[in-house]
Amino acid sequence: MQLKLDALEAHLAKSLKGLYVVYGDEPLLAQEACDCIRAAARVGGFTDRNVFTVERGFDWSALIGASQSMSLFGDRQLIELRIPTGKPGKEGGEALKTLAATDNPDICMLVTLPRLDSVMQKSAWFTAMTGSGVALKIEPVERAQLPMWVGQRLAQQGQRVAPGEDGRRALQFIAERVEGNLLAAHQEIQTLGLLYPQGVLSFEQIHDAVLNVARYDVFKLNEVMLTGDVGRLARMLDGLKGEGEAAVLVLWALVEEVRTLLRIKRGVTSGKPLATLLRENRVWGPRERLIGPALSRVTDDALEKSLSLAAKLDRQMKGLSGSSGKRGSELPPDPWAGMFELTMAVAHGGKLVQASGTPCPRR
Repeated sequence: MQLKLDALEAHLAKSLKGLYVVYGDEPLLAQEACDCIRAAARVGGFTDRNVFTVERGFDWSALIGASQSMSLFGDRQLIELRIPTGKPGKEGGEALKTLAATDNPDICMLVTLPRLDSVMQKSAWFTAMTGSGVALKIEPVERAQLPMWVGQRLAQQGQRVAPGEDGRRALQFIAERVEGNLLAAHQEIQTLGLLYPQGVLSFEQIHDAVLNVARYDVFKLNEVMLTGDVGRLARMLDGLKGEGEAAVLVLWALVEEVRTLLRIKRGVTSGKPLATLLRENRVWGPRERLIGPALSRVTDDALEKSLSLAAKLDRQMKGLSGSSGKRGSELPPDPWAGMFELTMAVAHGGKLVQASGTPCPRR
């Protein structure tokens, strides 16, 4: 039987089945669903817990044996089976069909799987499990639904946004910052619960709290580079350096953004629609709005020079070279200063900027 996630708590309050299958690629919601099932199992007397993870060479007979035996102390047990790949194989498929047909009142099974395609959902082992147990498909929260989801989570901890436009803007702001990452959204919501008392949250409170948390996120650095906010770029780079973030990781994130910009810019030049190019290059969320202005600001030549600078910085970080040896083209002694120059190529539309923030003379 298929069960919707929002009906799980009501279902568990009435009865506990012997088999649950949780599948999908939304880690937070899958974890919460499994936690609910575990809690209900403990209340139902399944106090003994046994966890199996399917890896190469997994012994399926051990799992079958565990499902047919009782604890030495007579406790009922919860058996968790985790299949990270979603592909149990031929032997595993037969074992799962056997488990699905097992009716042991002293055993409750919880099987977790990633998102399954239509072929896997029609497989004999999966249909056997959903036929005798309860299946929960964890659907992702769509982008348009995310502000409402955030509002519901705030309500669970006794907080809410202001009514009207300010409240909608606050929820939209959080949704844009986390961009579909529910784990990140969950952390932001918990932070708001720690920082502010129950009641109404203003947009300014949410704005300040979320920005302070996200400021030193290396994967948000590219968004700031696209906006051209020089002051915030400098603060983020200083913060990442102060927190001990690996310079090579920061450089990689910046280079990926520059390469994406160059591909899209060349595609636009060749006559391809921008919307198509954004989809092909997996650009969405806040970046989708920022790419257009950045493209009009920066030239192909500036982007190519940025990639050339990045290659030199990469060698510098790995201790392979210090400077190019040519007058006027030496790298800064600190690679972080070099990365600041690299970000300025995009933020300032191709104008080279020294680490001090003063424009370099054109070469």
